Amino acid sequence: MTGASTPTGLTSKQKRTVAGGSIGTLMEYYDYYLYGLASAAVFPAVFFSTNDPIMAQLSSFATFAVGFLLRPVGGIVWGIVGDRVGRKAVLMITVVGMGIATTGIGLIPPDYMIGATAPILLIVFRMFQGFFVGGEMGGAATMVVENAPVGKKGFYGAFLISGAGIANVVSGGFMAALGLGEGSWFLEWGWRIPFVFSAVLAIIAIVLRHKLEESDEFIETQNLQIASAGKKANPLIEVFRHPKNAIMGILIGLPQSIAGYVVLTYGLSFMVSGQGLPAWMGFAGTMIVGILQIFVAPLWGAISDRIGRRTVYIIGCLGFAAMVYPTFMLFTTGNMWLIWLGQILGFVVFGVAMQATLSTMLVEMFDAEARTTGVNIGYQFSNTLGGGFAPLICTALVAAAGGAFWPVVIYSAVIAVVGVIATLLASVRPDTEDAGRLHVLAATQNIPTVKKKVTSR
Repeated sequence: MTGASTPTGLTSKQKRTVAGGSIGTLMEYYDYYLYGLASAAVFPAVFFSTNDPIMAQLSSFATFAVGFLLRPVGGIVWGIVGDRVGRKAVLMITVVGMGIATTGIGLIPPDYMIGATAPILLIVFRMFQGFFVGGEMGGAATMVVENAPVGKKGFYGAFLISGAGIANVVSGGFMAALGLGEGSWFLEWGWRIPFVFSAVLAIIAIVLRHKLEESDEFIETQNLQIASAGKKANPLIEVFRHPKNAIMGILIGLPQSIAGYVVLTYGLSFMVSGQGLPAWMGFAGTMIVGILQIFVAPLWGAISDRIGRRTVYIIGCLGFAAMVYPTFMLFTTGNMWLIWLGQILGFVVFGVAMQATLSTMLVEMFDAEARTTGVNIGYQFSNTLGGGFAPLICTALVAAAGGAFWPVVIYSAVIAVVGVIATLLASVRPDTEDAGRLHVLAATQNIPTVKKKVTSR
């Protein structure tokens, strides 16, 4: 990237934006990591106890995947609202919806009490969870990156993934501490506490977000549309007026979407069901991963400010693919320290590189009038097609291979290669003062000041 003058510190507005965006990402990942951990080690016994162990695990991971089906729908709906009404409105609505859905899951009675109604309620709350989560990352990433200083957008955008690291610490720490107690208490009541705690996080997020302000770029773009065409553009039409980046955004996001769910979520199931290890060991490893993620994410974000988003993301893709085999080899040792090392190597080093870079890169792939929608389409469709089905796919592949994990290695490598190719093909706006727009706004084609097209990095 070219040099640019940057502020020595953040303004009060920028600090509020980073904090408000990060708390929502914390909730998003807390809800999903928590559900992933529970679906690997709790839900098979609580909501699918009448099935044989393999079918119970598959059924549990199927409900995990179902939650992703409404994420693209939520992404489009809340993306349009964010680009037409404002990012703040979306961030307030989605965080309340996520809190209600996750708390509801923690209040569902077990199947021995209400029979088939229990898994049905689980699916309903899970789908609502997915619908509201669908609008979270696009709104948060867009608001944070738009308000970040020029030349440091990668660094501050990566704090969203630091929020995800805190979510790992809280969710994994909760489950590890509660799982150390008497087994029947944990399966009956203990696991519910972290889910109900989501209501507390929602209240904190509302407090942090109620003073958020829209970026100058968003306000200027809105005013320009109204002055030129008398109305605001349809964000969905604007995204697909130049469809390449919408498609590339989905493909780019696939490797980062599966990384955590292959290593942490399916990895936990692999250890508990396949290796007979205690669940708390994996929960504790997830907590360690989260602690490291808090600090590693901004580091990768800062590196992306120096060498480019594209370069860092490709490094993450290739590194993740290379680490899957040694990670699962370490999982088979049964040694607690080696298992934790496997979780760190498999996710923290390269998986976090992808996650820390993706949100900022997606923001830089779309212009302001359709940015929230574009980011949501790329992020949520990739998470649905990739992360949502990753634990289910891995479970089926390993079962078909008689317990061997080599199909998981191949699956991860193929997805990583797809991500590399898409990253090379995408158009990404550079983080410079004179970056301009990627495309001319349809409503303002006769205004010379918005016609400049930039060279992507």
